[in-house]
Amino acid sequence: MSSSLYNCRFCGAPLRQTFADLGLSPLCESYTAADKLREPETLYPLHSFVCDHCFLVQLPEHVSPHAIFEEYAYFSSYSDSWLAHAESYVQAITERLGLGAGSLVIEVASNDGYLLQYFLQRQIPVLGIEPARNIAQTAMAKGVPTITEFFGAAFARQLASEGRRADLLLGNNVLAHVPDINDFVSGLKTLLNPAGVITMEFPHLIRLIEGNQFDTIYHEHFSYLSFTTVSRIFNSHGLRLFDVEELTTHGGSLRIYASHLDDKTKEISFRAVELQKREADWGIGDLDRYSAFTEEVEATKRDILRFLIDARSQRKSIAGYGAPGKGNTLLNYCGIRTDLLDYTVDRNTYKQGKFTPGTRIPILHPDKIRDTKPDYLFILPWNLKDEIMKQNAFIRDWGGKFVVPIPRITVYE
Repeated sequence: MSSSLYNCRFCGAPLRQTFADLGLSPLCESYTAADKLREPETLYPLHSFVCDHCFLVQLPEHVSPHAIFEEYAYFSSYSDSWLAHAESYVQAITERLGLGAGSLVIEVASNDGYLLQYFLQRQIPVLGIEPARNIAQTAMAKGVPTITEFFGAAFARQLASEGRRADLLLGNNVLAHVPDINDFVSGLKTLLNPAGVITMEFPHLIRLIEGNQFDTIYHEHFSYLSFTTVSRIFNSHGLRLFDVEELTTHGGSLRIYASHLDDKTKEISFRAVELQKREADWGIGDLDRYSAFTEEVEATKRDILRFLIDARSQRKSIAGYGAPGKGNTLLNYCGIRTDLLDYTVDRNTYKQGKFTPGTRIPILHPDKIRDTKPDYLFILPWNLKDEIMKQNAFIRDWGGKFVVPIPRITVYE
C-alpha cells in the first residue's frame, strides 16, 4: 500500500494501491543515437496504481504527451500481421455501417496511414489526426489526408465547427495513451455525428494480468483498461458502449463500439452484456485481484535472468529480435544489457543504428542474424512471435532456437 501522491485521472480519487512498481525507466521510444552514448538519460518512475474507487489502472503523468509523441519511433506498417488486421477491420466495418463515398471516417492517432489507406482504396473519404510529425509525413506521402495535432475537446470543437464530424470515428491503441482521458472522450462525443459510431481498440486489462504482460506498462501508456471502466468513462460523457469484440492482438485486446447515449437505433449486444458480467465475476472490483500482480512480475524477472545467465555460462550466443516499447520495459526492469544480449534487430529503419533506451543495446538490420548465427533469438515483441518465427525459421538451419519471455520464458526448437 502506498501513500497517496496522485489522484485518479478519471474520478479524481487519491491513488493509494500499487498495481506494479517496475522501478525507474527511460521513455520506451527514446532510442539513443550513436553520438549520444556518452550523454546521460533521464529515468522516470514506472510505478502504476489502481484506483480503489473506479478501478482504473493507471500510470501517473511524469512526462507530457508533447515530449513523448511529437516525434515517435513506432510505425504501424512494419508489421505484416497488423496490416492484415487493419484491412480485415476496414472490410467488416464498411459492410456493417454501409460506409460509402458520402461518409467520413476519422481516425485519431492514425500513425502512418496503415489503416486509412484501405478506406481510400474503397473511395471512402478519410481524415487522420496524428501528433507525431515524422509519422504524419509518411501518411501524407501515401495520400492519406492527415492533420498533425493532439486530439482533445478543443480540437474536436474546431473540426465540428468546420462541418467535419465523423460517421465512423476510430482509434487503435490510443485510448491508453492519453493522460487526460476525460478531455479525450469528451472530444470523441463532440466529433461524432448523431447516428455515428466510435470504435476503439486497446489491450484488455484482464488479459494483461492473466498473461503476466508487465512489459506493456510504460510511460506512453497512461491507462490500462477494462470494458467495465471504459463503459463508465464513456457513459459519463454521454456515450454508450453497445458492442464489443475480443481480439488476439497485443496479447489480447478489446474493440469497443460506442454511440451517443440518446441514439436508440443501436441495441446493446449480448457480447457487451456478457463481457461486463464476466469481468464482474472475475473480480474487476476486487483489489486483491490487482495486488497479487507484483509477485508474479518479480518471479518472471528472476526466471528470465536465470535463463540468460545460464545460457551465457554455457557460452551460448543470444540476439534479440525487435526493439518495441514493451521490450524496452522488459530490458530495463530486468537489467538486461550487452552482457546478456549481444544485440537486437528491427525491421524499422528509424531504429536501426540506434541503441535501446537505458540498456544501450545496439539495434541492427535483421540481416545481422544470418551473419552471426546466434544460438538463441530472444523475441521482444512476443505478441508477434508467430510472424517473427515464420520470418526467421532459417535459424533452425544452424540449430538456433527461439525464446519468448512472456507470459513465461519458453524455448521453441
